[in-house]
Amino acid sequence: MGFPFINLAAQHLEVREWLEPKVRTVFETGRFIMGDEVSSFEREMAACTRTLEAVGVDSGTRALELIWRALGIGPGDEVITTPFTFFATVSSILQVGARPVFADIDPDTLNIDPASLATRITPRTRAIAVVHIFGLMADMPRILDLAGTIPVIEDACQAVGASINGRPAGSWGRAAAFSFFPTKNLGGAGDGGMVVTSDPELADRVRVLRNHGSRVTYRHETVGCTGRLDALQAAVLRVKLPFLEAWNARRAANALAYDEAFGRIGFGLQRAPAGFVNVRHQYALRTSDREGLIAHLQAEDVPHAIYYPVPAHLQQPAQASGAREGDCPVAEEISRTILSLPVCPHLEERNRERVIEAVAGWRRA
Repeated sequence: MGFPFINLAAQHLEVREWLEPKVRTVFETGRFIMGDEVSSFEREMAACTRTLEAVGVDSGTRALELIWRALGIGPGDEVITTPFTFFATVSSILQVGARPVFADIDPDTLNIDPASLATRITPRTRAIAVVHIFGLMADMPRILDLAGTIPVIEDACQAVGASINGRPAGSWGRAAAFSFFPTKNLGGAGDGGMVVTSDPELADRVRVLRNHGSRVTYRHETVGCTGRLDALQAAVLRVKLPFLEAWNARRAANALAYDEAFGRIGFGLQRAPAGFVNVRHQYALRTSDREGLIAHLQAEDVPHAIYYPVPAHLQQPAQASGAREGDCPVAEEISRTILSLPVCPHLEERNRERVIEAVAGWRRA
């Protein structure tokens, strides 16, 4: 393609003068596992999400898995979730032996539909996994009201900095998972993740589980894993965290330009309800002729991507849960028609205009 879909090289240049000395310091101290960089970043993420506790782990997927384990969820339990998500949301449920139950999505927000969710709650429902898709939070007030005493867990891996009426993602549910995969709004130089919660007991269980089930060296109270956040990743993320608000604002400006160009020419767009701040992890539009648009964008050297071509309930590992085609018709239709365009904060204005002209030109043709 003529320019990158996500320009991580430009991001590195913006933070390089602060990043490289910080990384050198980690090497000089030799503290690569846990230590001050990790604990400091945990405190900063707790403040960012307005939660009491933050626990660094090695990926967003691990964050979800350890939340389920900390809650005691396992075989025979059901966890309701959305089919329109990266498969890690579902695989984390399967990893602990629980059964994912899929509720359909809202066609405007692309998030789990509270009305569909309500029909999936049974006596076996042990938790609800809500995904804030593409940077837009699900309707947490309605979902929490429906859930009652059932724990609601936020998969906020795409939504760091998002909010509803000023209250940030991660602070609504019993706990939340964040991912710091390099292409996320706040991305590291490799894998990384975080569990945030205002439940100290849950945070304590996650801390023990991420470290081989141990809180005292060579004393193991349960079967855990090697699930710690690397000090190098924490150092990188601490440098980038102060830039997050400005980077999210740039994403919003790019998305607004697209909305103004595409909303009036017949594309389906993700819509944020009043009071919801969308941090635009992805910019997605929908068209019945996706293959035609893709062919045109390829000819114009304009980058693009499909998130997600197959909904999670139709992925092979989910079939054992009993999910079948037709269970979530809105999600299935969205997966057939959706296409993402570059929206990253380092997208040059001239390239954004290339995207607009290419898409609008295809529509005019």
